[in-house]
Amino acid sequence: MFVSTLPYRLQLDSDWSFDELVEHVQKKCLSILEHSHYPLQHILTDLHLNQSNIALLETIFNFLTVSSEVHHLSLDNTSLEEVSMDSSYEVAKFDFMLTFIHNLTSDNDLLSCHFICSRDIFDDMTVLLLANRFQHLINHLFSSTSTLTSSIDTCLMPLMKLSLILPEESEEIQHIIFCRQANIVGEGM
Repeated sequence: MFVSTLPYRLQLDSDWSFDELVEHVQKKCLSILEHSHYPLQHILTDLHLNQSNIALLETIFNFLTVSSEVHHLSLDNTSLEEVSMDSSYEVAKFDFMLTFIHNLTSDNDLLSCHFICSRDIFDDMTVLLLANRFQHLINHLFSSTSTLTSSIDTCLMPLMKLSLILPEESEEIQHIIFCRQANIVGEGM
Protein backbone atom coordinates (compact mmCIF):
# COMPACT_ATOMS: atom_id res chain seq x y z
CA MET A 1 0.00 0.00 0.00
CA PHE A 2 1.43 3.35 -1.03
CA VAL A 3 0.18 6.27 0.97
CA SER A 4 0.09 9.91 0.07
CA THR A 5 -1.40 11.98 2.85
CA LEU A 6 -3.53 14.87 1.67
CA PRO A 7 -5.14 17.32 4.08
CA TYR A 8 -8.85 17.93 3.59
CA ARG A 9 -10.91 20.73 5.04
CA LEU A 10 -14.63 20.11 5.01
CA GLN A 11 -17.16 22.68 6.09
CA LEU A 12 -20.49 21.06 6.86
CA ASP A 13 -23.98 22.49 7.00
CA SER A 14 -26.30 20.98 9.63
CA ASP A 15 -29.25 21.54 7.27
CA TRP A 16 -27.77 19.16 4.70
CA SER A 17 -29.11 15.64 4.46
CA PHE A 18 -26.75 12.68 4.74
CA ASP A 19 -27.02 12.24 0.96
CA GLU A 20 -25.99 15.88 0.45
CA LEU A 21 -23.07 15.40 2.84
CA VAL A 22 -21.88 12.35 0.89
CA GLU A 23 -22.15 14.27 -2.38
CA HIS A 24 -20.20 17.21 -0.91
CA VAL A 25 -17.44 14.92 0.42
CA GLN A 26 -17.26 13.06 -2.90
CA LYS A 27 -16.83 16.32 -4.85
CA LYS A 28 -14.19 17.53 -2.39
CA CYS A 29 -12.26 14.26 -2.62
CA LEU A 30 -12.34 14.24 -6.41
CA SER A 31 -11.20 17.87 -6.59
CA ILE A 32 -8.29 17.19 -4.22
CA LEU A 33 -7.14 14.03 -6.05
CA GLU A 34 -5.71 16.08 -8.90
CA HIS A 35 -3.16 17.40 -6.37
CA SER A 36 -2.18 13.97 -5.00
CA HIS A 37 1.24 14.20 -6.64
CA TYR A 38 2.16 17.16 -4.42
CA PRO A 39 3.91 15.93 -1.23
CA LEU A 40 2.46 16.85 2.16
CA GLN A 41 5.79 18.36 3.22
CA HIS A 42 5.57 20.85 0.32
CA ILE A 43 1.98 21.75 1.23
CA LEU A 44 3.05 22.46 4.82
CA THR A 45 6.06 24.48 3.65
CA ASP A 46 3.87 26.53 1.31
CA LEU A 47 1.54 27.29 4.22
CA HIS A 48 4.52 28.05 6.52
CA LEU A 49 3.49 25.24 8.88
CA ASN A 50 5.54 22.74 10.85
CA GLN A 51 4.38 19.11 10.60
CA SER A 52 5.26 18.32 14.22
CA ASN A 53 2.70 20.71 15.74
CA ILE A 54 -0.28 20.55 13.43
CA ALA A 55 -3.44 19.19 15.05
CA LEU A 56 -5.09 18.43 11.71
CA LEU A 57 -2.54 15.70 11.10
CA GLU A 58 -3.58 13.92 14.28
CA THR A 59 -6.99 12.88 12.93
CA ILE A 60 -6.83 10.43 10.04
CA PHE A 61 -9.52 8.77 7.92
CA ASN A 62 -8.64 5.77 5.75
CA PHE A 63 -10.71 3.86 3.25
CA LEU A 64 -9.00 0.68 2.08
CA THR A 65 -10.22 -1.86 -0.45
CA VAL A 66 -9.02 -5.45 -0.20
CA SER A 67 -9.04 -7.24 -3.53
CA SER A 68 -7.82 -10.61 -4.72
CA GLU A 69 -6.92 -9.21 -8.14
CA VAL A 70 -3.40 -8.12 -7.19
CA HIS A 71 -1.06 -11.08 -6.71
CA HIS A 72 2.36 -9.66 -7.48
CA LEU A 73 3.70 -6.10 -7.41
CA SER A 74 7.12 -4.88 -8.43
CA LEU A 75 8.93 -1.60 -8.94
CA ASP A 76 11.84 -1.84 -11.37
CA ASN A 77 13.78 -4.84 -10.02
CA THR A 78 12.27 -4.75 -6.53
CA SER A 79 9.53 -7.22 -5.68
CA LEU A 80 6.88 -6.23 -3.18
CA GLU A 81 4.99 -8.65 -1.01
CA GLU A 82 1.66 -8.36 0.73
CA VAL A 83 1.71 -7.71 4.47
CA SER A 84 -1.20 -8.50 6.75
CA MET A 85 -3.26 -5.43 7.65
CA ASP A 86 -3.86 -6.74 11.17
CA SER A 87 -0.39 -5.80 12.41
CA SER A 88 -0.93 -2.14 11.51
CA TYR A 89 -3.76 -1.79 14.04
CA GLU A 90 -1.72 -2.48 17.13
CA VAL A 91 -0.06 0.92 17.52
CA ALA A 92 -1.79 4.30 17.24
CA LYS A 93 0.26 6.37 14.81
CA PHE A 94 -2.10 9.33 15.26
CA ASP A 95 -4.34 10.66 18.03
CA PHE A 96 -7.46 9.37 16.28
CA MET A 97 -7.75 7.19 13.21
CA LEU A 98 -10.91 5.82 11.63
CA THR A 99 -10.31 3.12 9.03
CA PHE A 100 -12.89 1.53 6.79
CA ILE A 101 -11.91 -1.67 5.00
CA HIS A 102 -14.02 -2.82 2.08
CA ASN A 103 -13.21 -6.51 1.65
CA LEU A 104 -14.11 -7.60 -1.86
CA THR A 105 -12.65 -11.05 -1.21
CA SER A 106 -15.13 -12.01 1.50
CA ASP A 107 -18.35 -13.84 0.66
CA ASN A 108 -20.45 -11.01 2.09
CA ASP A 109 -18.55 -8.14 0.41
CA LEU A 110 -17.98 -6.71 3.90
CA LEU A 111 -17.27 -3.16 4.99
CA SER A 112 -15.66 -3.05 8.42
CA CYS A 113 -14.67 -0.13 10.59
CA HIS A 114 -11.77 0.22 13.02
CA PHE A 115 -11.14 2.95 15.58
CA ILE A 116 -7.48 3.33 16.46
CA CYS A 117 -6.91 5.87 19.22
CA SER A 118 -4.00 7.05 21.30
CA ARG A 119 -4.18 5.72 24.86
CA ASP A 120 -2.61 9.00 26.00
CA ILE A 121 -5.82 10.81 24.99
CA PHE A 122 -8.64 8.23 24.96
CA ASP A 123 -9.50 5.62 27.56
CA ASP A 124 -11.19 2.33 26.62
CA MET A 125 -14.65 3.45 27.78
CA THR A 126 -14.53 6.62 25.66
CA VAL A 127 -13.55 4.68 22.54
CA LEU A 128 -16.26 2.09 23.25
CA LEU A 129 -18.84 4.87 23.63
CA LEU A 130 -17.66 6.49 20.37
CA ALA A 131 -17.89 3.14 18.58
CA ASN A 132 -21.37 2.42 19.98
CA ARG A 133 -22.64 5.85 18.97
CA PHE A 134 -21.13 5.49 15.51
CA GLN A 135 -22.73 2.06 15.10
CA HIS A 136 -26.07 3.47 16.30
CA LEU A 137 -25.82 6.28 13.72
CA ILE A 138 -24.95 3.84 10.91
CA ASN A 139 -27.82 1.55 11.91
CA HIS A 140 -30.16 4.55 12.03
CA LEU A 141 -29.09 5.66 8.55
CA PHE A 142 -29.02 2.32 6.77
CA SER A 143 -31.33 -0.07 8.59
CA SER A 144 -34.41 -0.88 6.54
CA THR A 145 -36.34 -1.72 9.72
CA SER A 146 -35.52 1.48 11.59
CA THR A 147 -38.06 2.06 14.34
CA LEU A 148 -36.97 5.66 14.81
CA THR A 149 -38.47 6.84 11.55
CA SER A 150 -41.14 4.77 9.91
CA SER A 151 -41.97 6.71 6.77
CA ILE A 152 -39.16 9.25 6.46
CA ASP A 153 -36.02 8.30 4.59
CA THR A 154 -33.28 9.02 7.12
CA CYS A 155 -30.72 9.71 4.41
CA LEU A 156 -32.84 12.72 3.40
CA MET A 157 -33.25 14.09 6.94
CA PRO A 158 -31.16 17.12 7.92
CA LEU A 159 -27.98 16.11 9.74
CA MET A 160 -29.10 18.04 12.82
CA LYS A 161 -32.06 15.65 13.20
CA LEU A 162 -29.82 12.57 13.40
CA SER A 163 -29.13 11.54 16.98
CA LEU A 164 -25.94 10.22 18.51
CA ILE A 165 -27.74 9.51 21.77
CA LEU A 166 -27.93 5.78 22.39
CA PRO A 167 -31.35 4.21 23.13
CA GLU A 168 -30.38 3.44 26.75
CA GLU A 169 -29.23 7.06 27.22
CA SER A 170 -32.48 8.35 25.74
CA GLU A 171 -34.45 6.12 28.12
CA GLU A 172 -32.40 7.36 31.06
CA ILE A 173 -33.09 10.98 30.06
CA GLN A 174 -36.82 10.24 29.92
CA HIS A 175 -36.77 8.94 33.50
CA ILE A 176 -34.92 11.88 35.02
CA ILE A 177 -37.16 14.23 36.95
CA PHE A 178 -36.02 17.82 36.80
CA CYS A 179 -37.09 19.90 39.80
CA ARG A 180 -36.68 23.59 40.45
CA GLN A 181 -33.98 24.24 43.02
CA ALA A 182 -35.12 26.54 45.86
CA ASN A 183 -31.82 28.40 45.93
CA ILE A 184 -31.78 29.11 42.15
CA VAL A 185 -33.64 32.21 41.01
CA GLY A 186 -35.04 32.06 37.47
CA GLU A 187 -34.56 35.68 36.45
CA GLY A 188 -34.13 37.06 32.98
CA MET A 189 -32.43 40.22 31.87
